[in-house]
Amino acid sequence: MGEFSMTNETYILGIETSCDETAVAIVKNGTEVISNVVASQIDSHKRFGGVVPEIASRHHVEQITVVLEEALTESGLNWEDIHAITVTEGPGLVGALLIGVNAAKAISFAKQKPLVGVHHIAGHIYANRLEQEFDFPLLALIVSGGHTELVLMKEHGSYEVIGETRDDAAGEAYDKVARMLELPYPGGPQIDRLASEGEVTIDFPRAWLEEDSYDFSFSGLKSAVINKIHNAKQRGETLKNEDIAASFQASVVDVLSTKTLKAAKQYNVKQVIVAGGVAANNGLRTVLKEKFSSTNIPLLIPPLHLCTDNAAMIAAAGTIAYEKGARSGLDLNGNPSLLLK
Repeated sequence: MGEFSMTNETYILGIETSCDETAVAIVKNGTEVISNVVASQIDSHKRFGGVVPEIASRHHVEQITVVLEEALTESGLNWEDIHAITVTEGPGLVGALLIGVNAAKAISFAKQKPLVGVHHIAGHIYANRLEQEFDFPLLALIVSGGHTELVLMKEHGSYEVIGETRDDAAGEAYDKVARMLELPYPGGPQIDRLASEGEVTIDFPRAWLEEDSYDFSFSGLKSAVINKIHNAKQRGETLKNEDIAASFQASVVDVLSTKTLKAAKQYNVKQVIVAGGVAANNGLRTVLKEKFSSTNIPLLIPPLHLCTDNAAMIAAAGTIAYEKGARSGLDLNGNPSLLLK
């Protein structure tokens, strides 16, 4: 047995390959990270201005066994100590998902370990539990490149989507605006950095939608920014990239924070958590902290290394699914449009 093994302790191995990070982690009891190894592909995709699915898949094939061995070695555990194999089933890039899913199935079969498919967004939510225990009911704001959602949770493993994006996710809008400003990939952190150096000089639109709606829409905002840049060029005007970034970010953060606060009060939640890659955004973190400081609702935002894709979050969410009896067969497949439920 490995040095960490004790009775009544559960060690779950997680695998994450939904996009451009190859990640493997081992988590104890769903709350303690034993090892968490991530191989990033940012440098490979930077010259294309975004993730190229075929290249991402190829990198996953090259990295998965290396990262897997490193995570196991770093943990000090043996295969006998691992209780189950969890893996991102979806959503994500189908080719990328398949690498992780097939690696997980191979391990499950070879080592005779239970297999559990995990929803990627459930993983982002449970990244917060690696820092602090959940208090139900809670509200989760998920903000990433492909997702912008408000999820109500009344108990572990129970997800009720009360609001979602109707078009572009917030992170997607960030990346598209960054490309218009000719900023390097990934664009989100670049916009965040520029915004901190600029002033809100442009009143970009806020898509509030219907009065009682918790849905989001950032396509119109993205178009407004692009049109502003094009019109300025046609008139020979010079706009400061810092001010464009600050004004754009102010619009996004205003909508996200206002709707989150309103939903938190309406559903009388005991906790609000923020998840996803855009949770690393300083502008969003600052405004959310300011808005919730005047309430008695605790706000949880994970540290930066747990905001972006990693496998510890998959193992954390997978632990709950495993304990609830969820099991996947060897017919498990990557599902790029998997619903959170």
